[in-house]
Amino acid sequence: MREALLISKPIVPPWTDSNKNLVRDLARALPRTRARVMVTRGASFDGAESVGLYDAAGAYAPSRLANARVLAHLLTGPRADLWHFFFAPNPLTLRAGRVAAALRRTPTVHTVASAPDRLEAVAPLLFADRIVVLSEHTRRRLDAVGVAATVIPPCIGDLSVSEGAVAAARARYGLPARYVLYPGDLEHSDGAATFVRAAARPAVKAIGHVVAARPKTPAAHAAKARHAADARRRGADVTWLGEIDDIHAVVAGATAVALVVDTLHAKMDYPLVLLEALLLGVPVIVSARSAAEEIAASGGARVVAAGDDGALAEASAALAGDAAEARAMGERGGAWVRATCSPAAVAEAYERVYDAALAGR
Repeated sequence: MREALLISKPIVPPWTDSNKNLVRDLARALPRTRARVMVTRGASFDGAESVGLYDAAGAYAPSRLANARVLAHLLTGPRADLWHFFFAPNPLTLRAGRVAAALRRTPTVHTVASAPDRLEAVAPLLFADRIVVLSEHTRRRLDAVGVAATVIPPCIGDLSVSEGAVAAARARYGLPARYVLYPGDLEHSDGAATFVRAAARPAVKAIGHVVAARPKTPAAHAAKARHAADARRRGADVTWLGEIDDIHAVVAGATAVALVVDTLHAKMDYPLVLLEALLLGVPVIVSARSAAEEIAASGGARVVAAGDDGALAEASAALAGDAAEARAMGERGGAWVRATCSPAAVAEAYERVYDAALAGR
């Protein structure tokens, strides 16, 4: 059986990083390829061969020392039939990867799991034999600058949450019977500001609004304080949750999950929390003209323009006011995710990409 080295952040808990989760699920599902995954020293990964390179589970961006250790492994470590990169493209790592692949004469695949804001600027440096993106939106961006890519959506296993867990989360956080959840960025996008303005609209006064976001930086903490002050000034009743260990129960209890933002900075094209919501039978509200808009093909999403708090409030009110339609949307969306984003379906698509990369060499 052929072997692929999956080059990524350490594939160890916590599972709060969608890029790591993609590698984890793919490594376990590949039917015709044995995967090697990178982990912390002394750790092991159930489902694939473990390569202990990292000192710690790490932050969202590995340190330079960690990246140097990975590069050294590529240059001197055991050979694999194929290298599969999962890092966000940036000039330094792209140049290093190109040199290593050329020296070791190894076929390569690169999944752009999170398209950078300046993707078009770094696109000419992409070197892999096959480029994979998660959405048509990103494929079109690359195509516009002459880079061909294959679209394979992210994978996610099935998910369920008990009614008891939902009730416990509702009691723990004092959540209302009906609420819209914003699980997005506080710092880089306009999503939180739009959500707060929407929460102050008369159309949704009877609906609770909940923000569940883990501030990752001092700037994010400051942004949260600003948004909370704005909510108080507007008279919007918003519940603020930080990093919590029962987020799936909070998602499952929501009337809808809204991620209406002007940028998906540092997020997957199809943000994992939206796919999780659909699997849990909860409809979603997404931004027009974003990669996440493609989730509307599931029948489980409403689409509004980024920054349009009035349209967001109307969509929230409509879903809260028609429980049967909201439930039907959630069911349609869940069925779409299971068919389109199952680990088995996604792994088979990657096997075909591996076939093409190996045949090309």
